[in-house]
Amino acid sequence: MTISKKISDIIAGSSFIRKMFEEGAELKAKYGAENVYDFSLGNPNLPPPERFYEALLDAVSTRGLGDHCYMPNTGFPVVCGSVADYLSEEQQAPVTDKDILMTCGASGALNVALKAVLDPGDEVLTPVPCFVEYKFYADNHGGVLKTVSTTPDFQLDIKAIESAISEKTKAFLINSPNNPTGQVYTEDSLKALGEVLERKSKEFSRTIYLISDEPYRKIVYDDVKVPSIFAAYKDSIIGTSYSKDISIPGERIGFVAANPAATFKSELIGAMTVANRILGFVNAPALMQRVIARIQGLSVDISVYKRKRDMLCEALGSYGYEFITPPGTFYLFPKSPISDDIKFVNTLKEERILAVPGTGFDAPGYFRIAFCVTDDTIKNSLEGFKRAIEHCK
Repeated sequence: MTISKKISDIIAGSSFIRKMFEEGAELKAKYGAENVYDFSLGNPNLPPPERFYEALLDAVSTRGLGDHCYMPNTGFPVVCGSVADYLSEEQQAPVTDKDILMTCGASGALNVALKAVLDPGDEVLTPVPCFVEYKFYADNHGGVLKTVSTTPDFQLDIKAIESAISEKTKAFLINSPNNPTGQVYTEDSLKALGEVLERKSKEFSRTIYLISDEPYRKIVYDDVKVPSIFAAYKDSIIGTSYSKDISIPGERIGFVAANPAATFKSELIGAMTVANRILGFVNAPALMQRVIARIQGLSVDISVYKRKRDMLCEALGSYGYEFITPPGTFYLFPKSPISDDIKFVNTLKEERILAVPGTGFDAPGYFRIAFCVTDDTIKNSLEGFKRAIEHCK
């Protein structure tokens, strides 16, 4: 064998999301892209806001000395300060530039945080359904991902969480609004989670960190508010990006932030700063740092995603699909009409509809629809969704 067995095994069990995306390319080549209804990948389909382009042009036009050089591993101080000012209001906490590290997207942020806190054999707990890459992120740094069940409506199950925490637990990783369910964890549940983590940290004489993956924070509907993680638990870390809320996933820009009240904040920031360098990220892209410093709080027109959600939910609900109407993200996570979600996704594929089985999110019996697509994709797919569920009756 010419490559590592570990990577070979990962390739063999590759992500359902990417698998469906690749199969979709074959269908599009055969039938034409307009005749294939691809809901497989959470790739934002709205253009970035006009202010993004204005900030980008301004950043490109500026010829300041050092604009394209190495900077501190945490990022440009002025950028970290801009992020901190916005985050202070959002999180209801006195965040400063010293609490922020600019990263290569949310995945970079999560890897930096996990690298900083994990020792070999440490466990990272996460509620299911969960993003498929989490297990690889934990494994990257010697950790082991363990999953915890949620309630029937995908809210946090505090009793299950408390039972799952052990002397090996080093971090609890959440994603709210959640991919793939679209659920937003309630303020009460997050406070209860914080109380459990504080109690268990004392019991096992080790800090258990709460790490919150928040790239969908601004994509919420119906006046839903995403509660503050920093207010819920002092030993908390936020990892996020600008990929989803301003539609720039290809730019790989995000940040990791430590709660200013964290017990060992200076050690944590120091560890994440070193991790950012030795993981090979070194610095987040200089140009994009300077751009996002100018547009804190900006997002695409979320009402467009809401309209797509409502269009899809109204139709699928009338056909007999069961689901919670997602309060956030651009994902719908219905129950499969049959127990075998992979088989049902293949039934959808016969209708030239591409979705992702819930098994890929450690949630068999469901499937994910990414509705960040054109209105025509949704409208033209509906008869296929209807035929697929009727086929299962």
